[in-house]
Amino acid sequence: MTERFPIQQKKLFYKLSRLGSAAMAATLALSIWVNPATAADPFRSSQPRNIGDKTEIAFKAIFQQGNYSAADRLVSDAISQEPNEPLAYAMKASLGYLNKDVGVLDTYSKKTLEIAEKLIPNDPLRGNLYAAVGNFLEAGVILTREGTVNGVPQALSKLREVYKYLDQAEAVSANDPELNLIKGYMDLMLAVNLPFANPDQAIERLEKNAGPQYLVYRGIALAYRDLKQYDRALEYANKALTATADNPEIYYLKAQIQQEKAKKDKNQRMMQEAIANFDKALGKKSQLPTSLVKQIESELRNAKNRLAEVGK
Repeated sequence: MTERFPIQQKKLFYKLSRLGSAAMAATLALSIWVNPATAADPFRSSQPRNIGDKTEIAFKAIFQQGNYSAADRLVSDAISQEPNEPLAYAMKASLGYLNKDVGVLDTYSKKTLEIAEKLIPNDPLRGNLYAAVGNFLEAGVILTREGTVNGVPQALSKLREVYKYLDQAEAVSANDPELNLIKGYMDLMLAVNLPFANPDQAIERLEKNAGPQYLVYRGIALAYRDLKQYDRALEYANKALTATADNPEIYYLKAQIQQEKAKKDKNQRMMQEAIANFDKALGKKSQLPTSLVKQIESELRNAKNRLAEVGK
């Protein structure tokens, strides 16, 4: 396999370890997506895979509705009734990360990889894709348990496995929407945090070949937010909201972008709009993880304090 990070490998995982729970959780949950147009396959409008109704219900609860309070039960139902679907195990591992349960993250990262490898002979595209996801999740376990300094060598080994499996999946179907969504999110996270990476290529991958569309918009909004291109970020956050207007996480994302743009432009009205969207997100706090609610509340206080200071 071609070496993808010849000089900057250690810097990569130092950066990844500092991304924070929201960014890492988003990446760990790359396999949890929604497209209501197709019952059994949330990614493809043609040549669908039989991913499973229970699995679809679980990821709809998480990423269409932002309803984490129902997610654990629904994901457990999916694993019980659709035990050969690696997506279900990847969701369970991701929820373990969000809930700061390293044991769950570890167990279901391994299960994701195990089930994915069994799938490869019958579905080499999705089998290899989720083998990549499983290795990425296992890298997260290593960094969580060992820390950055001790965990980097093992995590880098896992990252090489990630790209090996992604290359094999891409050889099967380079334009597949599920593959391009997951790989696009991974590439974006690296691109906005490493000086040698190119975010334009990752954004192009999402725009041209990934699906479903609202998650494409969400990913690109996140990328432009982190690149401090706030006008473009707002454009794509609004597109995501058009498709998923009931998801509190999208209001939170838009509020973050508005807050940063308001600080940059010294725009009181924009800060007021950010505060309104933080409030909208917290209007459904009962369905969000406790750690995320605390984070939103903290950012809301900061926005209100900044607005009050400007008004003096």
